[in-house]
Amino acid sequence: MSEPTIRPNRGYGRWTPFWFLAPAVLTLFIIGIYPTIFAVVTSFRRYNIARPRDGFPFVGFENYLSVLSDSTFWASLSLTAKFYVTVLPIQIVLGLMIALLLHKPGMGLLKSLARVTLVVPLATTYAVVGLIGRLIFNRDFGVANWFLNLVGIGGLDWLGSQTGAFAAIVIMDIWQWTPFCALIFLAGLSMVPGEIEEAARLETSSKISLLRYVQLPYLMPGLTALLILRSADVLKLFDMVFVMTRGGPGSATDLVSVYIQRIGFRVFDLGTASAQAIMLLIITILLSRLYIRVLYKEVN
Repeated sequence: MSEPTIRPNRGYGRWTPFWFLAPAVLTLFIIGIYPTIFAVVTSFRRYNIARPRDGFPFVGFENYLSVLSDSTFWASLSLTAKFYVTVLPIQIVLGLMIALLLHKPGMGLLKSLARVTLVVPLATTYAVVGLIGRLIFNRDFGVANWFLNLVGIGGLDWLGSQTGAFAAIVIMDIWQWTPFCALIFLAGLSMVPGEIEEAARLETSSKISLLRYVQLPYLMPGLTALLILRSADVLKLFDMVFVMTRGGPGSATDLVSVYIQRIGFRVFDLGTASAQAIMLLIITILLSRLYIRVLYKEVN
């Protein structure tokens, strides 16, 4: 018997895959690639939109030199680093504890409910988190002061003091991103072979040894991705802080992204703001390479 003849689909041509990919590529170019190219070009120009008559002349590395000598920029970057090293260890520890609890056998319904609950903070936008923070830490009717009064400590002017405002944005960031850490670690724990983990539990009763020698190697790829994502996220964190404190009081919560927004959209110096943004991009790339080189290891 002769083989059946395969007839080509008349609706499928040489350019069909291109037309399927074109919308995604076009969207990526519009919202990702083009703004980056525009920022790079603008960073080499004197680009003040409040003075269009002066034009937008090419100034080379003048904007970058101005940023390097800007003490306020470095103070904002230092504050951002302080914020990062404050929130990230707490999020990692709490996320790991939650993941280990959810990884235990049993409690099926409770674990399913907990997984669903973890998604709620992640689904909340930054601006809404900022609004929630303003309500929680309100001096007159906030939940935080209600709880402090309940335990006899007395209310605080959270958003009106430098220490209180910084603590408030730290608490809200921990609330929003600890579930993300927990889900990442839970995914890593699910990759541990069941027979290896069960054998290790029979060999030792130490949970620390089990975590260090059996589970930790499977958590390292997720931890590396977590550090990369959170580094980029903290460096560009703006909405939540702006809604809660607008960078104040004083410069207590003036993270680097808030400072760049002020330079670009209040002073209207887009050239300098673009140079600052490109420097943040470079810092993010360097940190990502460092995390991958130091922490990332494939599990055989």
